[in-house]
Amino acid sequence: MTVTHPVVAEEVALGGGRSPAPPGRPPATDVVGRLTRPLPALLLVGLLAAGWQLMADASGSALIPGLGDVARNLVDIAAGGALWDNVRVTLTRVALGFAAAFVVSVAAGIAMGRSEWLRRFLEPAVLIGLATPGLVKALLCVIWFGVSLLNPILTVALAAAPALTINVAQGVRSVDPALGEMAHVYRLDALTRLRYVWLPAIVPDLFTGARLGIAMAWKVIVLVEIFGLADGVGYQLNLEFSQHNVAGVLAWTVAFALVMAAIEYGLLQTLERRAVRWRRVALR
Repeated sequence: MTVTHPVVAEEVALGGGRSPAPPGRPPATDVVGRLTRPLPALLLVGLLAAGWQLMADASGSALIPGLGDVARNLVDIAAGGALWDNVRVTLTRVALGFAAAFVVSVAAGIAMGRSEWLRRFLEPAVLIGLATPGLVKALLCVIWFGVSLLNPILTVALAAAPALTINVAQGVRSVDPALGEMAHVYRLDALTRLRYVWLPAIVPDLFTGARLGIAMAWKVIVLVEIFGLADGVGYQLNLEFSQHNVAGVLAWTVAFALVMAAIEYGLLQTLERRAVRWRRVALR
């Protein structure tokens, strides 16, 4: 039995930290591929924007504002500083809540994946967490914790943890048993096993769970800010709604969507490519 350690495989194959170019593929092709990769997504956004503008022109109603009105509202909130201040507040709450969920979920998921008894013990709680609507979680946390910082952090953690936990548990159960045997033979301590055995093996499942968890976090943080807080993107959405400013609501929605897209494409996908780089190298 030959076990390829992820770190060793990466160091040997990368040759000093630089990934070798795939044979027979000129660098220019790789550059063109990177430049054209966003085109399908941009095409979809363009079609949606054009369809919305056509609908706004056909309706002539203030309830369906045109792209120009939405853009003017977006520029106003950005120029006035409200956009950056409220987005920063919301992102901080999501980051703190997701960090707490990540630590708990990784530990619980690995335990559930390795122990059948713990899986049966924790699985009902995870399933209840998945089935409970985010609105219920947001309302209960507002009732119990009011306007304190614990309110949004706990709400985000409760929303993100179930999806992350179940994906980590599934990833651990799919790990080759030979890796666990190797760790036992070499008497690796718990931290070393976590760093070099379990985490590299469950990276794809970890990122899948993280995406689902963050998606749930975005939804509940807006609800919490609408119901029980005095700042953040959700609060601003509620403020625009109370003033019957549909263009303002859409402007904040677009800004929030842009932030989520930047985190997905600029952060999560970049981290995922780096985290699974050793897998691609080992398969060559």
